[in-house]
Parts: sequence; C-alpha cells; structure tokens
Amino acid sequence: MRQHFALSFEAAAAILGMRLVALNDDGQAITAASSAARIIGASDAVGAAAGEMLDAHMLGELPVTAGGVIKPGDPVTADAQGRAVVASPVAGTVIRIAGFATTKATAAGDIVQVFLLPSVGSSAAA
Repeated sequence: MRQHFALSFEAAAAILGMRLVALNDDGQAITAASSAARIIGASDAVGAAAGEMLDAHMLGELPVTAGGVIKPGDPVTADAQGRAVVASPVAGTVIRIAGFATTKATAAGDIVQVFLLPSVGSSAAA
C-alpha cells in the first residue's frame, strides 16, 4: 500500500485531476501554471470545481499528466497547464520542483508517476 500525505484546500478555480497544484496568496488551491508557481503537490484523479475542497497530495507517489517527454529520475515542475515537465533551471533563476519522476512519459498527455517532494531548485549565474 502506498502512503500519501494530503491536505484539503478550497479551489480558487476549477482544477483538473492529475495536475500539479500551487497555492495563491489567499491560501486557496490553484493549478500550478509555471515553474515559478508555489507548487505544493498534485491533485488526485478527481480534481475539484471552483469553491470545492481539493485534496492536494503533498508527499508520496501520485500519477500526474505529463507535458512532454520525461525520464525516470527527472526532476519535474509545472507547465502552463499544470502538467509535469522536466525542471531545467536557467542560469541565475530559481524554479519550484514538484518531485521526481519514477516512470517515463513519451509524449504530452501520458500519465507519469511522480514522487512528490516539493522543493526549490536553482542554477548559478553564468
């Protein structure tokens, strides 16, 4: 049995299932829409409508919709649709990492298993 740690947050807007999730300034759940979003985890397969409670899984392995090719072990962050994409810091920038892929994705729309471990990544200035 796989263990997850999840907390419930009110959804500020509709959130699709199996997407990366962030918090807005009011502490509401939103779709993580970039690598700079304050990613806290991922939605379950159900997601939530605006105003509903969303279970945001914050630690553990969960399926997430991929936004492109991902290899096992790749650190992942969010694209504009809250899908998992490979986290590739640009020199001098800071990005939010949702976790690490434990399976592969060969195309956008594939489902990839991600071990959620939200953190911050950076790359030294060039």
